[in-house]
Amino acid sequence: MMMLLTACAATNKQPAQPTLIKASVKTVFESENADGCFILYNSNADQYQIYNLEHANQGLLPASTFKIYNSLIGLESGIITDQNYVIPWDGKPQFLKSWEQDHTLKSAIAKSCVPYYRELARRVGKDRMQQYIDSMGFGNQNISAGVDIFWLEGSMRITPLEQMELLQKLYSDQLPFSKRSHTIVKDILVLKDQTDYRLSGKTGTVMRPNDWYYSWFVGYVETNDNTFFFVTNLKKPSDAEKKFGEAKRATLTILNNMGITK
Repeated sequence: MMMLLTACAATNKQPAQPTLIKASVKTVFESENADGCFILYNSNADQYQIYNLEHANQGLLPASTFKIYNSLIGLESGIITDQNYVIPWDGKPQFLKSWEQDHTLKSAIAKSCVPYYRELARRVGKDRMQQYIDSMGFGNQNISAGVDIFWLEGSMRITPLEQMELLQKLYSDQLPFSKRSHTIVKDILVLKDQTDYRLSGKTGTVMRPNDWYYSWFVGYVETNDNTFFFVTNLKKPSDAEKKFGEAKRATLTILNNMGITK
């Protein structure tokens, strides 16, 4: 039985002694015809809320959520100078028309431009990429599928709870990168900035034929007096109807229902 759990944050990786609380999160997942998990961390209360703890501990491909950390690596290594750094389009047809143009770091993360980030990873190189992955403790640290593809296919796995831990470290400038790199990446992650809250985050999608389809949305909401971190992962059979952005849509509904983004 899936449920929403709440617990004080004894550690970032695994909330201790979660207890059942009444919540409507399940109905949001059902509206998307999806399985999955939702994790919320309330900074002021030092408290996690978790829907489907079993799924929150499941290792999954990070997909485009890794663009957050690929950006940090590109900046820290000096390959990218700032958010305006351009990597030209190579002229080849792409999955999305929006990828068929030159992109800056800022526009590439906004459009989730895979070719930009694959080229960036190639410029970083396998050895240096592995060093950064190890220093962050990113997932199971397995990049054997290839330096420019490991976050999309292969054996790299990260759990939703591990994603939560990394988000908190990013926000507080505690990853093994300079404050400047942290600041630039946090700036390009902002999706909505209004008087009562600011929303930052990154989506990700994994499509595995004859297997499962996963949708990620990870990030945080800054209100006038608190910060809420969230990780959502939705799971569907590969032959199910796909509506890109399910995890983001579900997250925004949940946050609104909780009164965080009203």
